[in-house]
Amino acid sequence: MVQVAVMGAGSWGTTVGKVFADAGNQVSVWARREEVAADIRDNHRNSSYLGDIALPECLYGTSDPAEALQDAEIVVFGVPSQSLRKNLEQWKGLISSDASLVSLAKGIEHSTGLRMSQLIAEVTEADSDRIAVLTGPNLAKEVAAGQPAATVVACENTDRAQLIQAAVAAPYFRPYTNTDVVGCEVAGTCKNVIALAAGISAGMGFGDNTAATVVTRGLAETTRLALELGGDPRTLAGLAGMGDLVATCASKLSRNRTFGFHLAQGKTVEEAAEETKGQVAEGVVSSQSVAELARKVGVEMPITDAVVEICHNGEDAKAALQQLLGRSRKSEL
Repeated sequence: MVQVAVMGAGSWGTTVGKVFADAGNQVSVWARREEVAADIRDNHRNSSYLGDIALPECLYGTSDPAEALQDAEIVVFGVPSQSLRKNLEQWKGLISSDASLVSLAKGIEHSTGLRMSQLIAEVTEADSDRIAVLTGPNLAKEVAAGQPAATVVACENTDRAQLIQAAVAAPYFRPYTNTDVVGCEVAGTCKNVIALAAGISAGMGFGDNTAATVVTRGLAETTRLALELGGDPRTLAGLAGMGDLVATCASKLSRNRTFGFHLAQGKTVEEAAEETKGQVAEGVVSSQSVAELARKVGVEMPITDAVVEICHNGEDAKAALQQLLGRSRKSEL
């Protein structure tokens, strides 16, 4: 048993806390709002994000970061990518110098182009071999309900990856290890962008052929970027790559797919956010960061570029599709 702190009480942060608790650990979950912390602590629910799903009694909710982080051996960061830096600056002095740091955020910081593991290392000054990424086809409500799922714990340090793997291995949750942090993070970031495209496709009334095309060509451009940055192609064919991409593009539980669907119905980004509990999907922000990074390293990502045009430049979805279909023809390989 290890002491775990989960910093962030959204649907996925709370779910990961539940998994760690179900795996036999003592877990504290930090919530920004005291009412959410109290709901977790007193009612063993997170009604705001997970409805009536019961949480383990050993899962403790608090709005005090010092209380959450006290004696924590594994610290899990479950806040959105674009707010992670600000939060880390407040928390870094409270984190044990030998704690394992685990990122749940899937994004690239817009202002710097840093992946989340790089951002954590920069702000906390932790060595990169202390920092891990948890990623895979993990839709929060399904995992919270105890449905079987697998995940990837990616860390440069195999021993630390295995320590986290053992701590998060619940009866319904099977973790695998991987040393390819770059590939896992690029895949996790890009899949949100491709899922927006999948949602736009569905919202325009297109069927399975189009969906399969978006997924496979989305994987192709994600793979190009990951390899250019030093990722392993096997990662992109595994849980962190294809697995997460399929789940996020196909499921109606996916916020990014749902957000894209609303965009295709003619809603603005702001109106689509209102339809998804007032939150802008992670892929909307990430699309610009990914596109800028791709241009910087010379990688072509046409689906990502189309999403940027729709989300940020007011492009009509049908016009963006025609531009994609009208691109010069080439070999698939």
